[in-house]
Amino acid sequence: MPQPLSRIVHELKSEPSRTGSLIITVFGDAIVPRGGSVWLGSLLAFFEGLAIDGSAVRTAMSRLTAEGWFERTKSGRNSFYRLTRRGEQTFAGATRHIYDSPPAEWNGSFELLLIGSADDREQARIALRDAGFGSPLPGVFVAPSSIAVPDAVEGAVRLQASAGSDMARRLVAESWALERTAEAYRKFSASFAPLKASIERGEPLSDGQAFTARILLIHHYRRIVLRDPLLPAELLPGNWPGRQARVLCGDIYRLLLPGSERWLDAHATNEEGPLPAAGATLLRRFADAHEVG
Repeated sequence: MPQPLSRIVHELKSEPSRTGSLIITVFGDAIVPRGGSVWLGSLLAFFEGLAIDGSAVRTAMSRLTAEGWFERTKSGRNSFYRLTRRGEQTFAGATRHIYDSPPAEWNGSFELLLIGSADDREQARIALRDAGFGSPLPGVFVAPSSIAVPDAVEGAVRLQASAGSDMARRLVAESWALERTAEAYRKFSASFAPLKASIERGEPLSDGQAFTARILLIHHYRRIVLRDPLLPAELLPGNWPGRQARVLCGDIYRLLLPGSERWLDAHATNEEGPLPAAGATLLRRFADAHEVG
């Protein structure tokens, strides 16, 4: 295993257990584009490459299924998992946030949501945070008006507000922890830039290592970008490190895609046999990265 990838794997193992979060990444990045269902044994084969015990994977799958993310079917002694309808809807929003191009321009207005009941706020906070909303005050959520409001808060009071540049930047500063996000992007780039250099030097990666690197790349990136409101450029600080991180992620992703897809062809199955090939949308992921970089 190339040293940069080995170091990334080592860093992962030094963190608290993230088996469930990794499973979410595997499904969203690799299984959903190939039909959405996978044999448990295929997941175990991937985690074996990370030296993560199969019992931890089974426990995480059981927990995620009990929480409503997945549904399980059995054929003989084999278990197969696919997303529930709720899981599909959540993944669809996250997929757009991770892979699609961020907004290029701001129209000068914000969407304001007012959540009156304290009992509703925690559920609303999670749904709105994942959709890109910030919160300057308890019960008040804000985002540029181009961001879609999630169905989970359809009963909230909704207002439109315009703001000049100075007021907009003040609102942004009070609603989102941008410096924390910026630091996370810097750490991401520092961790993965050596991997890109290694691949471009021609240091060999097996198909299995390419798949491992692809999943860890998206695992780390999505943990940052799903907390990033993806604000239009004019509302962000200068030299925003999210731009560089997105270009780097896209470059590495395209380098890893052929080998990682070959690994899926050879090792991943569902109820019908080998997973179907991914559609053209897979190849369009991060297609805009250099345009926004």
